[in-house]
Amino acid sequence: MLTINTIVVLLCLAHYLGAQTGDAHRVRARDIGLAVGVMATGADNAITDVPGVAVGHTSVTRGDSIRTGVTVVLPHAGNIYQEKVPAAITLFNAFGKLAGYTQVQELGNIETPIVLTNTLNIGTGVLATVKYTLGQSGNENVRSVNAVVGETNDGFLNDIRGQHVTEQDVTAAIESAKAGAVTEGSVGAGTGTRALGYKGGIGTSSRVVPGVDSDGYTVGVLVQSNFGRELVINGVPFSREIRATTLRKTQGSEEGSCMIVIATDAPLSPRNLGRLAKRSFNGMARTTTVMTNGSGDYAIAFSTAYHIPNDNHKQAIARPAEIANYDMNPFFQAVEEATQEAIYNSLFMATTVTGYRGHTVEAIPIDAVIRICKKYKMLDADKNSNR
Repeated sequence: MLTINTIVVLLCLAHYLGAQTGDAHRVRARDIGLAVGVMATGADNAITDVPGVAVGHTSVTRGDSIRTGVTVVLPHAGNIYQEKVPAAITLFNAFGKLAGYTQVQELGNIETPIVLTNTLNIGTGVLATVKYTLGQSGNENVRSVNAVVGETNDGFLNDIRGQHVTEQDVTAAIESAKAGAVTEGSVGAGTGTRALGYKGGIGTSSRVVPGVDSDGYTVGVLVQSNFGRELVINGVPFSREIRATTLRKTQGSEEGSCMIVIATDAPLSPRNLGRLAKRSFNGMARTTTVMTNGSGDYAIAFSTAYHIPNDNHKQAIARPAEIANYDMNPFFQAVEEATQEAIYNSLFMATTVTGYRGHTVEAIPIDAVIRICKKYKMLDADKNSNR
């Protein structure tokens, strides 16, 4: 027979485990019939729909206070230092830390994996990425590496001052990167983040831009969401609606940040990649009501359409004809739609997490999303007819 003390322990354990896993069944936006925009998605509706792009995660979860991690995006599977990709970085609000920003802006290329982690582990991310790059075959004489490492602050759920991400964690994320479907939610650099009143995390989405003389191009987006308080879903004032129908209070502060990584196989110049990155903030803005002082919001965009040899003073760049300025409109629409949907996916796939000092951030209730979006006729009825 179970004693009272045993029952209490089991109940506490059940509560703790439930706080770590959240809803048993998490969904992406399109799983419930929530379509963002009108453009078609790629096969996996992910940044990895851009050929050659890979994503890797390391989640660092230990004890009751460590909830953090690393997410990396690889532009291609080769030696990125020796075969750089055209790139640009745009900032919306610079209350953040992004290593490598100035050289990308100056030279218009990226030469390392793109690493996302937490605010106080930027240095670890840089050191690990530099060591990884120096250790690659062909880089024996390299004496300068511009590692691109971004962050958001997960200090509410994570013992951030402990700086628990290690160089090995960063290297593991790089080495585990793969194409195909991307794990989303409370994973990697999104393990301890919160966004728009709920548990945030990693989310991704893609759009296909039709081509005139080809099969078209793909624009893929990955986000690390950690910003905002008021959630808007396809124009539906979700936070206001849920406050009107429940006693639930908004969780935490609206301060925070969002990292946005954009990939495309379209031949865009670094200048037009910068213009593309800038439009991603339109998609971000559609998910909330106020962009705050404390939000560090950066967009990193790159193209896989051509590579820039490290010794390009000796070897010509095989550059295809670039997309003209007047043909950029569908790419702008694509990145806006994909960014908006990636943020929703980061929320819908995230699980409830309890961490530092017993803080808990709940996963967004999917049933409430369905109920409120149905009220505004925002869902495809065929997708959620059984809900």
